[in-house]
Amino acid sequence: MLTSPFGHCISYLRVSITDRCNERCRYCIPDEVQEWLPREEVLSYEEIIRLIRIGASLGIRKLRVTGGEPLARAGVIGFFQMLRDNVPELTDLGISTNGTLLNRKVDSTSGRDGETFAKALRARGVRSANISLDTLDAKRYAEISGRNYLDRALSGIDAAIAAQFPGGIKINCVLMRNCNEADLPELVEFCGEKGLLLRFIELMPVSTRDILSDENFLSTGEARRQIEAAFGKLEPVADFRTNGPAVYYRLPGSTQKIGFIGALTTPHFCESCNKLRLTCEGKLRPCLGSWLEFDIKAPLRAGASDDELRELFLQVVQKKPEKHDFLNNYQPNRRMVAIGG
Repeated sequence: MLTSPFGHCISYLRVSITDRCNERCRYCIPDEVQEWLPREEVLSYEEIIRLIRIGASLGIRKLRVTGGEPLARAGVIGFFQMLRDNVPELTDLGISTNGTLLNRKVDSTSGRDGETFAKALRARGVRSANISLDTLDAKRYAEISGRNYLDRALSGIDAAIAAQFPGGIKINCVLMRNCNEADLPELVEFCGEKGLLLRFIELMPVSTRDILSDENFLSTGEARRQIEAAFGKLEPVADFRTNGPAVYYRLPGSTQKIGFIGALTTPHFCESCNKLRLTCEGKLRPCLGSWLEFDIKAPLRAGASDDELRELFLQVVQKKPEKHDFLNNYQPNRRMVAIGG
């Protein structure tokens, strides 16, 4: 078992397979102009599989594939087949996506002709999908994401529902003051009707420093009060947990649950953290809210053995901080799209 000096038991790896995305969300890529990584700097699928296999040998059991938008990378269905064939130790495989490509049809080289990406992923062992959806208002969606893709996102959600991921579908909404706070009740109703688990997430300084400001920041506490004003007092569900740090509540008179992820306002937020991140260009990061990152691509491409790479994993876990630096005038050194969602 991978254990940090502060008692974090690491069993979860989030792997970005690309920095590219078909959207331009303001909290991830705040400027339209984006210099993508040259292809040769991005880890190949074979390199990623090798590193995941080494992580699995150390106790990694949950894996979430992220981007950028992971479904935008060519050959992605084949990559998931490689994962299934080469890393049997994984017990929980998920994907984080904006949903706009889930309803796209695969070609005969990637799966059955006419099969959606969602069904192709399900057939290759993906158990759960986390889908970003910050509003159901088309104009506001375009303002937030930089693209008029709401219809694509909604059809992608329907494709995910049809694929019947056994671990379920989570809808992630980033809270933004003076932007989407009026849309929260509608999102609650939408997810209730679709049988989806909705989580509200506080803005974090993971893009540029000016994104997180008093003008933009909406706390999970405020969001909860707005939802209670519409639906009544939420009931805490202390015994319901997913793999992340969300705190869950139940709507009154309903079985529907809603999660809140408040990295900036929740005490002891980091105590149960169980994850590492691998960026698409081969950096291991022990914490999203820290400057710390360690190059594993250079030794990998220089011919390091599995044992040597395994030792690097162990060293990175020993550097995992007790808690994030978001409250300590943290200034991100890279945009979220380069780190992995």
